[in-house]
Amino acid sequence: MASLSGGALAALSWRAWILSFPWMSLNFLLQLAFLIIPTEGGLSYHDFSGHKGTINKGDVQWMTAGRGVVHAEMPGGQGVQRGINLWINLSSKDKMVAPRYQDLASVEIPTAEKDGVTIKVIAGSALGARSPLETRTPAMFLDVAMRPGARLRQPVPPGWTACAYVIDGEAGFFFGSGSGSQDAEAGAHECVVFGGDGDGDGVDVRSEGGGRILLLAARPHGEAVVRDGPFVMNTREEVEQAREDYLNRRNGFEMAAGWASAHAPTAVPR
Repeated sequence: MASLSGGALAALSWRAWILSFPWMSLNFLLQLAFLIIPTEGGLSYHDFSGHKGTINKGDVQWMTAGRGVVHAEMPGGQGVQRGINLWINLSSKDKMVAPRYQDLASVEIPTAEKDGVTIKVIAGSALGARSPLETRTPAMFLDVAMRPGARLRQPVPPGWTACAYVIDGEAGFFFGSGSGSQDAEAGAHECVVFGGDGDGDGVDVRSEGGGRILLLAARPHGEAVVRDGPFVMNTREEVEQAREDYLNRRNGFEMAAGWASAHAPTAVPR
């Protein structure tokens, strides 16, 4: 797991035979669920507002939890399930927005190719391709496949923080300029977090043996971040209030009262 300074982003990867989240309550959090390589089926989901479906291999779901979401997730088939969940913290002005889902099938994700590099643009833009996903926090999420010996220079706005997660293979990274520059190597399942001192304008990626990388960047909010379980706010008092709202089914959690999902057919626990 990795987190970026300024309360921007966290990443989680998994590989398991059976993966399930019978109940998840998410409050004031922007979540991107990117299921990369399921062996079959996919990840089925259902929330307390009735929104449901399946995320298949290579699909993307960008879910803004806002003032509150309770949902269940279960694997759509047997065998190894592999994927990545990414979270971006909402700024204080957006924490009470209505929940929203944006889904992109694999074939709908803008893709660009150049010099042995293929980029699926999940959010933001790269190599002239731009994602249709709307992000309240300015961000860039790129799924980068590199052939052996390939090179890529990806612009990153000054002041943004960035990280790279190697899904398969290996890669080297150079970020920043002058005394603030950073150089790192990473293998499969390793994450490199770059600083956000604003003295660079991009990240250089190289892969001698080939690899697949998630390249991520976002503009820091510059706000305090207080987290307790799934609740992410700016102060301890706000976190406690969010927890009370969930327990008492109010201020965004009204639909949780008595709701049961087909994935976990018992009422939502308190």
